[in-house]
Amino acid sequence: MSARRWAATAAAALVTATVLAPAGRGVAATPDAAPTITLAAGQTGLVRFRLPGEAMLARLVDDGADLAAHPRDESGGVLADLVVTGAELADLTARGAQPVQLIQTAADGARHLAESRRAARTLATDTLHFLQAYWWTSGGRTFLQTQVATTATDDPDVEITVTWTTADGTTGSYALRRFSDAGEYQYHYALPQPLPSRPVSVTATSSLGGTARPTTPEAWPGAQPPAQPSGYQSDFVGAYMTPIDVRARIGRLARQYPDLVDVIDLPDKTQGYRRTAAAYLGDPNAAAVVVESVKFGAQGMNGVQARTVDPGRPNRPLTATYRDRVLTVTLATDGGGKVISTTDDVAAFISARYPQRFRAFAEEGSEGLPMPVTGPVRLDDGLHGTEVPQHPWTVQALRIGAVRDGSRIGVLAYSQEHAREWATPLVTMEFAERLLANYATDPATRDLLQSVDVFVIPTVNPDGANYSFNDFNFQRKNMVNHCTGQDRDPVYRDLWGVDVNRNYAVGSLFDGYAGASTGCLSGTYAGTGELSEPESRNVIALARAHQNIEFALNVHSYGGYFMWPPGAYQADGRITLPRPSIDESKYFLDSARRIIAAIGSYRGTVTWPSYTGPVADVLYSAAGNSADELYYDQGIFAWDFEVGNDRWNESAQRWEGVGFQPPFDEAHAESQEYAAGLMELVRVAHDRAAQQG
Repeated sequence: MSARRWAATAAAALVTATVLAPAGRGVAATPDAAPTITLAAGQTGLVRFRLPGEAMLARLVDDGADLAAHPRDESGGVLADLVVTGAELADLTARGAQPVQLIQTAADGARHLAESRRAARTLATDTLHFLQAYWWTSGGRTFLQTQVATTATDDPDVEITVTWTTADGTTGSYALRRFSDAGEYQYHYALPQPLPSRPVSVTATSSLGGTARPTTPEAWPGAQPPAQPSGYQSDFVGAYMTPIDVRARIGRLARQYPDLVDVIDLPDKTQGYRRTAAAYLGDPNAAAVVVESVKFGAQGMNGVQARTVDPGRPNRPLTATYRDRVLTVTLATDGGGKVISTTDDVAAFISARYPQRFRAFAEEGSEGLPMPVTGPVRLDDGLHGTEVPQHPWTVQALRIGAVRDGSRIGVLAYSQEHAREWATPLVTMEFAERLLANYATDPATRDLLQSVDVFVIPTVNPDGANYSFNDFNFQRKNMVNHCTGQDRDPVYRDLWGVDVNRNYAVGSLFDGYAGASTGCLSGTYAGTGELSEPESRNVIALARAHQNIEFALNVHSYGGYFMWPPGAYQADGRITLPRPSIDESKYFLDSARRIIAAIGSYRGTVTWPSYTGPVADVLYSAAGNSADELYYDQGIFAWDFEVGNDRWNESAQRWEGVGFQPPFDEAHAESQEYAAGLMELVRVAHDRAAQQG
């Protein structure tokens, strides 16, 4: 009999079954009376039965009975837990099954849930745990930073307070803020807090009543770099350096240290400091057509003139001529001699008539409007760097070492993927100069360069950097304009370009990872595809051509971060690229502590523990970044600096940012401290090579 037929033929009335004493439910049994189990006909319950034998159990299974647990043999029969209705209970009882316990009714679940919630409101509903508790001193000030996680992850209103105690018994407290990323709760945190002295204990409590066990904060970063010897040479940068300055410095170092330096011309030339020339025919505030050269302005198109004219006669067609570097568009007229050409007509005609020379489009908001008569306007690329060469640029790398044949462990330092980060090539050039200048006088430096093969790309993105120095200081991207249509309007000239550090192939936007954009005007535009840009291809080409490179550090600004992979996640569920193994994660962190300690040796700057870790955890998702590509594709331990740590303002009692292009005194200090960090990275590589034998 099927389960449906079994239920349909069972009695539908209230059933009362006399049973043996149940376990934990029903009326207490007495020697004279057995308890009863009742289920209304429409009620469902989970009942334990004693079946008379295996044959009945087999029939029930065949009929599709809802068997909730594995049956077990018992003296006199088989115990089986079944989900049954009242009618099914009557049918089974009539067939010889004996109910021995009503385990649960369908209504019990909701009751138990409500009871658990009432109990939770009485007791602490969350568990707290310190993820970080570190202290340090900087500038004569002691700071404490903590991160605490709560198990009440879905409650956005949970408030967490940290209380600290110093050795002399002084106490204080501060509130933490909830941090969620991609819709997923991460932890509660606060910026580093100034304390009167070293904390010996911290505790945390939540508004739900949870308490974290007292914790003793650890000293951060917990490492000590070697002291610089007497006569150690440093401080080789005296001003901001443009790509032209960097190229000249590379040439000088190659001439000065021929036994220690090779200059590598990377294979993909960049577009160069070039842009197409454009002009408005008409008034952009009324009606206009943008006329743009197909070639770059520097290729003879700067200064070309364009104009529209009224033929002054009726029934004239729309025509155009291009003579002596002047584009003349003669507008169409009707039978009364009135101009009837629209902006769309003119734009389409120019593009069709001179496809190898011009492209044109109606300026946004001007579509379909009458085309005005416009006197001569000059096409121009809008570039102001008169000293910058306007031709494809060869990106150069320094290779530094006493042995440069690939037999030594390699370290790559590269900077200025983002054009506006002016301090970053100061870091890498100061680093290179220290290695070379101290080789002859410092035995430790000599040992490093005899054991390690160092590669330095001071300016990955020279075109964007030239644009940042000469035209728009906040330029982040390169100068390749992949925009189409009205996005090519010169009003957007400062938004064009590709974010080089979103153009790599691992964990990219094109693979579904977050933190980059398909919009050509976005600051994180990823380009037309993975590795579409010469700047990103050059970094990967260098790494692939020199398989001895085992370490890489990408220097960015600003903010004082020290990070490593994974650098990207898929937003739906916040699924990161695969995490490094436990051993590799420890190596990333242990090496970071050493490097952070070296950074702090110059002026006491401390990279915060909350800013130290995987990019995706301490900053954001950066789809298609270079560190991920080097780590996952090339097997290189790849880190990222963000130089330019926040500075503590004692009088204002707050942390303050320094920016991409701070006063040079600040940029100079960043170059010195982070060059010391790069030196420590070379020591890390040296030690790894020694351990590997």
